Amino acid sequence: MARTESYMLPLNTKAPHFSLTNGIDQNQLTLDQAKGPSGTLVIFMCNHCPYVLHLLDKMVEVSHQIKEWGIHTVAISSNDVDNYPDDHPELMQELALKKSFGFPYLYDPTQEVALAYEAACTPDFYLFNQDLKLVYRGRFDEARPKNDHPVTGKDLMDACLNLSKGVAQETHQIPSLGCNIKWKAGNEPKGFSI
Repeated sequence: MARTESYMLPLNTKAPHFSLTNGIDQNQLTLDQAKGPSGTLVIFMCNHCPYVLHLLDKMVEVSHQIKEWGIHTVAISSNDVDNYPDDHPELMQELALKKSFGFPYLYDPTQEVALAYEAACTPDFYLFNQDLKLVYRGRFDEARPKNDHPVTGKDLMDACLNLSKGVAQETHQIPSLGCNIKWKAGNEPKGFSI
């Protein structure tokens, strides 16, 4: 496990399009189908990452709350399942059902979507407005495995609340921190261009 921070994709970046299989029901889902009327939260995550698992119950709770504000959540797993079988799509479905996800959990087998979003770690959070322009990319909160901070989702919730109220976002955004995305051989980013 390599501790990795977000690359911090530039604000106002347009959300890259995707069409991926939902690990929960095996249906294809596009970004346009997944987006919310007020905003869209894209989370890069996986089944086995201790950083994800530490936050997961609160992430699910937050997703339900922000849906009431018109912000839809979509999670994407891009890890190499050949070398990390715990992240296999069958186990994605199992985790989603066990934790009562109220959002799609998509599988990115080519890792092209993770590369397009410049995702670096799990979890990596991207909040887009109704025009699919990036307004927040940063941490969920201060909580990490093995620290004493409570899991609150405060940083992300503040950003979602600002979006729902039309309030300007904080310009100082702190990167998320987690395990590095498990890249397939040859897919490792060589330094993102943006």
